Amino acid sequence: MHPGQRATDRRPSGLRQTGLCLALLFTSLAYHPAFAGGELGQQSGPAPVSGISADAAMASAPARAPIHSPPGRAYFGQERASPEAIHIADWVVDSADNQGMPFMIVDKVHARVLLFDAAGRLQGAASALLGLARGDDSVPGIGERKMSTIRPEERTTPAGRFVSSLARDVHGQEMLWVDYDTAISLHRAVKGTPGERRAQRLDSPTSDDNRISYGCINVPVKFYDKLVSPAFTGTNGVVYILPETRSAREVFGSYDVLERAPQVARQQAANPTDSSAAIRK
Repeated sequence: MHPGQRATDRRPSGLRQTGLCLALLFTSLAYHPAFAGGELGQQSGPAPVSGISADAAMASAPARAPIHSPPGRAYFGQERASPEAIHIADWVVDSADNQGMPFMIVDKVHARVLLFDAAGRLQGAASALLGLARGDDSVPGIGERKMSTIRPEERTTPAGRFVSSLARDVHGQEMLWVDYDTAISLHRAVKGTPGERRAQRLDSPTSDDNRISYGCINVPVKFYDKLVSPAFTGTNGVVYILPETRSAREVFGSYDVLERAPQVARQQAANPTDSSAAIRK
C-alpha cells in the first residue's frame, strides 16, 4: 500500500483509505515479528482481568485513586492515575457518558492509557507513545494528506471524546479506530526505525520521551492483545483523550463528582420517588 493511502474501513460506511499512522505501521512490520495481529477495535469476547497493568505503574503520577470506589465513581484498584484521569473516569461513570460501552482514557501529559469496562472498573493500564507535537487539535484535512507532507509541528494527538471500533486494514491487521477523519488510531507499538527507539521509550520511567508518532497512539503489544482487542470485540467503545493545552472540563463539559454529590443528595431528598432525575441529565 502506498504510504499516502488510507486503510480499508470495515464499518458500515464502506471502503475508504487511511494514510497517517498506518503507512508508518506497514513500513515497520518487517522490523517487528511480534506484530502479527491487527489495528482497529470493538468489544466483547474474553472478560479482561480486573486491575491488570501491562507495565509498571507510572511513578510520576501525582495521585492514587481509592481502592474501593463509592457509587458513581470509577474503580482504579491499585493503579496510579493523574487527578485529570480520575476526574474524567468518575464523571463518565456518574453521568453514564459512555452509554453502556467500555471506555479508555488517554492521558497525554503522563503518556498513559487506562482501559475500563462499561461499569467503570479498570481492566488495565499501560504507557503509550503519542504524537510528536504537543497540542489538542488536528490540522484541517490532515487525514487525507501523505505522511511526507506532514510537518513535525502538525503531528498531534487530538483531544476529545471519540466513539471507536475495531477494524482491519487492507493487510488484515487489526487496530482501534479512534478518529477516522484525522486518521488517528490506537494500535500495537511497532519497532519503527532504529533511531526512534520505540520499545525503549515505552519502557522508560518518564513520559518525557513518549512523543514520537505522527499522532496515533502506540501501546505495548501485550496490552493490546490481552486487553484492548478483547474489550472492543463485538461492540463500540469510547476513547477520551485528555487535553494538554486546555482543561478537561472545557473539552468534555465534565463536572466534579464530589462537588456535585451534596446537590444530588438534596435533590433526591426533595424528590424521593425520582432519584435518577437529578443525576442522569
